[in-house]
Amino acid sequence: MMRLNHLLPSLLTAVSLLALVVGCSKPESRVEIGNREQILHLGNKSEPQELDPHIVEGTGEHNILAALLEGLTGEDPKTLEPVPGVAERWEISEYGLVYTFYLRENARWSNGDRVTAQDFFNSYQRILTPSLASRYAYMLYPIKNAREFNEGKLTDFAEVGVKAPEVGRLVITLSHPTPYFLAMTAHHYTYWPVHLPTVEKHGDSYTRGNRWTRPGNYVGNGPFRLEEWKVNQMVRVVKSDTYWDKDTVRLKEIHFHPIESIETEERAFRSGQLHTTYEVPLSKIPTYRENEPHLIRLDPYLGTYLYRINTTLPHLRDRRVRTALSMAVDRKTIVERITRADQKPAYFFTPPDTRGYTSSAATEFNPEQARQLLAEAGYPGGKDFPKISILFNTSESHKSIAEAIQQMWKTELGVEAELINQEWKVYLDTEHKLDYQVSRAGWIGDYPDPFTFLSLFASWSENNRTGWKHEEYDRLLAESEQTVDQAKRYELLQRAEAILMEEMPMFPIYHYTRVYLIQPSVKGWHPTFMDHHPYKHVYLEATAQP
Repeated sequence: MMRLNHLLPSLLTAVSLLALVVGCSKPESRVEIGNREQILHLGNKSEPQELDPHIVEGTGEHNILAALLEGLTGEDPKTLEPVPGVAERWEISEYGLVYTFYLRENARWSNGDRVTAQDFFNSYQRILTPSLASRYAYMLYPIKNAREFNEGKLTDFAEVGVKAPEVGRLVITLSHPTPYFLAMTAHHYTYWPVHLPTVEKHGDSYTRGNRWTRPGNYVGNGPFRLEEWKVNQMVRVVKSDTYWDKDTVRLKEIHFHPIESIETEERAFRSGQLHTTYEVPLSKIPTYRENEPHLIRLDPYLGTYLYRINTTLPHLRDRRVRTALSMAVDRKTIVERITRADQKPAYFFTPPDTRGYTSSAATEFNPEQARQLLAEAGYPGGKDFPKISILFNTSESHKSIAEAIQQMWKTELGVEAELINQEWKVYLDTEHKLDYQVSRAGWIGDYPDPFTFLSLFASWSENNRTGWKHEEYDRLLAESEQTVDQAKRYELLQRAEAILMEEMPMFPIYHYTRVYLIQPSVKGWHPTFMDHHPYKHVYLEATAQP
């Protein structure tokens, strides 16, 4: 007893010290908890415009929809080649015009309903219905009579090349052979289905403003279901119990965090709040590359950073003015001194070697010729030229590039420019209304083919947003779609891109690389040319530390 009393003070001191250590230990970060519980935290740039696949337009929205919905085909996690999705197999007719998809019996919506061929029929009819005013309806134009229905020239959807003869069989007839059609069904949300009974329950299925996309209402068929949407804070999805391939899915939740400030996002990553970022502050890219290369990724990316020009405005209607603005931009300086992440200066629009295609037409950095063109247009030395406004959505990198171009135009052309910054939704609305002069833009290929780039500026493209129309350009694109021979097809596209680069309703600045930060604990996240990462193949290494 005496010996116990002697040890008691020491024991009490040890317990007190242990309690102090435990009480002062650093709490687990969001990433550490996520690693253990399989909860992935992603920086996703902006607040999503919507979560309706027939209405949205951006890559941030795609990132969320890829968790909630699945198309006829899915994507191989490494190559992005089409693999079975809702359709377990398919057949293609001899001349590539008829695709027959056989749907899985165990494919289910999150409410337990079977995913049927009629669901795809209903979905394609919805996106093509003119009253919905889908900006991406043209993605379905390879389907027979889809364009005619979308433009109101046909009113009977039975004449469109989509048929659902059986619950588990969908037949799609194309108007012409489309070698990238399967890729479209995998890569792009316009081909993903919606649960029409749910849409009808919450409003008009064929107009905007329907509340079916809200938590508690949303019915999807993807590997995750929508659990929570806190505006400007987080979109939370949880693993779906009804997904046909749920045993492959290892993540329990994904939290999408809309953080427009790149600096704020990077601090969140450093403090263990995010597994991946959407971007990296331009000033910190060299530091990460030199000191922490295991945290930064510079992946190939099928996209081009560009400036759109509102060609409906009097001072921008003259192509000499537009060409002068392009020729005064030193792209090499921008990628070497501002972006600094292996981007390539872009002197043509379509990224080089897109499925074997590289444009032969190009612009150049030529300030002397730019000044001459501006003078020929009636503005020698920039005299009497109205001040230009450069519109961009919130981003430090967009601002830095705009400031550089602002200075280049002033130095080389004597043209004054002001910068206008808007948040994502407002920016999109401003562009669509042509309520801008020059606007920052980026275009990521919707599928691996040059047509996805060149069709952007067709007169019928809702994503054109420049007011520019050119009959010969449209004709060449249309003829290329009717051409099976690849060499001839590319020749037609070359001629179209030559017109685009001569008319200059936009000017390219650089070809992207995908630059972001990622924690080593994220596994199954492969570099892909479209930055798609099928979530059912992604998981977290519980033992890894941020």
